[in-house]
Amino acid sequence: MRRNLKWVVGLGLTLAIGASGIVLAASAPTTIVRAGNLVLKLSGELTPRVLPKGVPAPVGLHERTSLTTIDGSQPPALEELVFDADRNVFVDVQGLPVCGRGKLEARDAATAKRACPDAILGEGSASVRVAFPEQTPFEAIGPLTVFNGGVENGVTTLFVHAYVSVPAPTAIVATVKITKEHKGRFGLHIVVLVPKVAGGSGSVTHTELSARRLFAYKGRRRSFLSARCSGGRFLARGTLGFRDGTKLFGSFVVPCRATD
Repeated sequence: MRRNLKWVVGLGLTLAIGASGIVLAASAPTTIVRAGNLVLKLSGELTPRVLPKGVPAPVGLHERTSLTTIDGSQPPALEELVFDADRNVFVDVQGLPVCGRGKLEARDAATAKRACPDAILGEGSASVRVAFPEQTPFEAIGPLTVFNGGVENGVTTLFVHAYVSVPAPTAIVATVKITKEHKGRFGLHIVVLVPKVAGGSGSVTHTELSARRLFAYKGRRRSFLSARCSGGRFLARGTLGFRDGTKLFGSFVVPCRATD
């Protein structure tokens, strides 16, 4: 099943519909996307919004996402997210300690953090809805932590660790791969692989994340995330792929203001 959509978020949260049969609505600061029975709510920003036009400055990322259905049924399980991000947004982990995936798997949140305290890039929470056959669905919520997985052959790896009870306490580790690209206005290609939850019976329904990491390397102040405001906006486009074959296609425009 494929559903195509485009949403554009501007100062007034102006929305453009990219496919028939899909209804979009917004009330700042949340954008609501309805595609058939699916309801996707998105909110997020880079802060500060006032940035230099030339040299990138440190920024923080704050996001909140939820996935539900209109009829209350189990939403499809998310499998992959693929994004192209604006060339004026930068990721830098050079000089930061690295955390291996093996230190995160089968670990609760506290143990994972103790294993790699200096590799933490952001924190938040994640919710999972589990629907086993012939059982009443239930929700589970737990802490979410983003770790630096290092850089190899030009690819930056991040690990997103969530720890929830589904029904037994389980560590869910998603892998993020970031590569530089040169596609006009886009400069970063990001792929997020989400593992099966509860043997395929679980769906991630909500995430909240704040990421801002400043550090020093070779005597220089650096930031995990940085950006510059060129042209008054940031562009991004992406695809969300679900395990039942559903695909959502979207593009974003987020405003910024240059200081010079």
